[in-house]
Amino acid sequence: MCSCRLLTRVSLTESAKMVSKRKLSESDEKDEIAHVLAQFKSESGELLESPIDLPLNITAENLQLICNAFIAKNDSEPTPYTFFVKDVEVTSNLASALKNAVLDSEKVLEIIYQPQAVFQVRAVTRCTSSLPGHSEAVISVSFSPDGKQLASGSGDTTVRFWDLNTESPLFTCKGHKHWVLCTAWSPNGQTLASACKTGEIRLWDSATGTQKGKPLVGHKQWVTWLVWEPFHLNPHCRKLASSSKDGDIRIWDVVIGTCLINLAGHQQGVSCIRWGGTGLIYSASQDRTVKVWRSEDGILCRTLQGHAHWVNTLALSTDYVLRTGAFEPAEVGRPQRILSPEEAQNKALDRYKQVQQIGPERLVSGSDDFTLFLWNPESDKKHIARMTGHQQLVNDVKFSPDSRLIASASFDKSIKIWDGRTGTFITTLRGHVQAVYQIAWSADSRLLVSGSADSTLKVWNLKTKKLHLDLPGHGDEVFAVDWSPDSQRVVSGGRDKVLKIWRY
Repeated sequence: MCSCRLLTRVSLTESAKMVSKRKLSESDEKDEIAHVLAQFKSESGELLESPIDLPLNITAENLQLICNAFIAKNDSEPTPYTFFVKDVEVTSNLASALKNAVLDSEKVLEIIYQPQAVFQVRAVTRCTSSLPGHSEAVISVSFSPDGKQLASGSGDTTVRFWDLNTESPLFTCKGHKHWVLCTAWSPNGQTLASACKTGEIRLWDSATGTQKGKPLVGHKQWVTWLVWEPFHLNPHCRKLASSSKDGDIRIWDVVIGTCLINLAGHQQGVSCIRWGGTGLIYSASQDRTVKVWRSEDGILCRTLQGHAHWVNTLALSTDYVLRTGAFEPAEVGRPQRILSPEEAQNKALDRYKQVQQIGPERLVSGSDDFTLFLWNPESDKKHIARMTGHQQLVNDVKFSPDSRLIASASFDKSIKIWDGRTGTFITTLRGHVQAVYQIAWSADSRLLVSGSADSTLKVWNLKTKKLHLDLPGHGDEVFAVDWSPDSQRVVSGGRDKVLKIWRY
């Protein structure tokens, strides 16, 4: 067994040298090409094989071949990788990535490799349906965790479900007495929670459109955010958390319809909450703080301070995997076996652990003070990074599904992209001519869609860091946008009272 492994390692090293020699022979340069001793290293710090001698003119494509040869998997499809040296991405060859770096010939150069999504999402290019029905502005739109269902909430006090096969109205849910401000799908996709300006929360059966149980009443002012307990912590989807302008966060048992715990501690209204994968609840408030709570007993763990104005929005590095639970976007189109709740819970837990390999759960907060802060909230009060650059308030922030990038949308008409681990600024995406309200990532982390007060959607390519497509069509401001987890559709809604579905 040992001799086989040794032979494999020798053959892999030989193949790496052959790639190097081939590059040497292909070169038209008369001078000898410089070499460097390099070693591949994963994001989590694991070293791959022994250091190998590489020419500086080796391309990213040949690095892919070597890396895939070292990580010989049983499946036939090679994994695409992105490579970084000294925090610079290798886009063409190693030499261009190292042009501003000082190399120490006595040290081994570490090449960080990051696996990318095997599947590739195609950019939406056209509006396939304009869905009228709401009689007031569309305030929220969201796809179910598997992307097969769609719901919207509006200022006309109704929640509507839409049939995605025929792209037509399915159910109209009436009961709220004021604007429906937020909606949230349960992780199993069977229930939609909605909340209105009176502070009332209602639950709807997604299969029939009927109300489940009695309304959840207790908040003294309007509800600002709804979030369910992650699927891998509880596959029965019984617990829902809500935040309100009254400064409280309430945890509800949706089966018996009662408030289990009231988390009081903020001095002003709570604008956003997130339920983390380890059972912690994070809340952002107009009192300029972010608080970390234990969901099982309501204990306040720590308060994160630093913002100089209202904290508007939060995002977790695990948001995407918590939203989709047991649903795997890469499996779209393949035959699916129906999983038991326990099997689905285990699958959701495995997916969560996979994202955790890159590092512990990180939190980013966006504020009216034009800044963002990146936190390691499970263990530290001190921020990882203070992210500055926006010229007006930050309205929305989202981690990419692979958690490597952060996108922030602002009233300054721009979107900024940041490194998801360090908070380092990467680029600014400009194109909108008015405030950017909401953004959504594609499942493969390669594309981003944004909705703006300028009545357009824009699709951005994160590889080129440029505008990919401009999608006009709405008659007024676009308040809400979502990209389906199965990557098939984008939905948008806004002041013109119409939902639009976009496809490729």
